[in-house]
Parts: sequence; C-alpha cells; structure tokens
Amino acid sequence: MRIPSTLSRRGFLLGAGSTVTLAAGCGNGVGSDGGTRIDQRVDATRNFLFSRYPETRSLADKSAGVLYMPLITKAGFGVGGSYGRGALRINGATVDYYQAAQATIGFQIGAQQFAHALFFITQAALTDFRTSTGWSVGADAEYALNDRGGNLSAETLTATSPVVAVIFGQAGLLVGATLEGTKYTRIIP
Repeated sequence: MRIPSTLSRRGFLLGAGSTVTLAAGCGNGVGSDGGTRIDQRVDATRNFLFSRYPETRSLADKSAGVLYMPLITKAGFGVGGSYGRGALRINGATVDYYQAAQATIGFQIGAQQFAHALFFITQAALTDFRTSTGWSVGADAEYALNDRGGNLSAETLTATSPVVAVIFGQAGLLVGATLEGTKYTRIIP
C-alpha cells in the first residue's frame, strides 16, 4: 500500500516541528544565561572561601588556574553519585565551564552537599586538565584540610603537588571527603 505524498510530508513536517519544539525546551546553552548564573555562584563561592580561609587567596595567586565548583550534590542508597557545575578561572577570569560527576557503588545511604576548588599549581597540570576529554582527580592531588582553628595547614601554602583540592561547606572543611573518581568534563552552559 502506498502512502499519499501529502500525508508523508505532513507527517514529516509535524514530526520535525515537534522535534524542534522539544529541542528548544532543552537547556543546550545557546543564547542562555547559564554561564552568567554559574559565574555568579562561583563569585559567591570564591568570596566565601577567601573570607573563611584567607590562606586560599595566596594559594590562588600562585596557581596557574583554579576550578571552582560552587555546589556538588552527592546522594546514594546502595548506588550513588554526585553532580555539580563550575568554572575554571585563570588570572581571575572565567575561561571554561565544567561539570563534575561521580558514580559509586557500595554501602552508602544519605545525601551531602559541599563546594570545592581545585588549585592547579603548575602550568603542566592545568594544561593536562584543559586538554583532556574527561579528567579525574588522581593521586597527584593533595587535599588541604583545616586545623581546629579553621586555618589551612602550613603544608598547603608550600604545596609541591601539581593540584591542591580544597573541599569546604557551610560547616567548614569536610574531613574525610574525597574527590577521587570524580570526572570533570568541559560543558557549554
């Protein structure tokens, strides 16, 4: 049986129109203010970090670049994961946007939210991060933890690791929190 050509064209046009409508509803970043919202959140996160932990300002000054992740939401019930978006800044200016995602399996239950910053101490570490298709935090990262007085450890200021990770939240730094296995991918907000 042959379908009349007008019916086929009409079906095609209706299908194409529906697809365009659905695609327009997706946040693909073209013409959106997603970057502006991420930058506003990054500014607030950076300001909180610098005011709460003043040592991080000098760490940022000596870094080749800093990735700020304002909010990571981590949840699990046997199988879990985490997700967040942020911005990479070089000399204080946003150069790229990234998402962080992690999947976990094992005994876990609950939810957690935190922020973090990755300080790329060396230009080589920053270049590796920017040129990878999906970068993961590895053994080359040093975690900065606060002492009981709320100060970052002295080792942080003289870090020799190529990447320093600072994990923090409303209650201060999260002891035992890790970013291992988190994959960072460049996005267009």
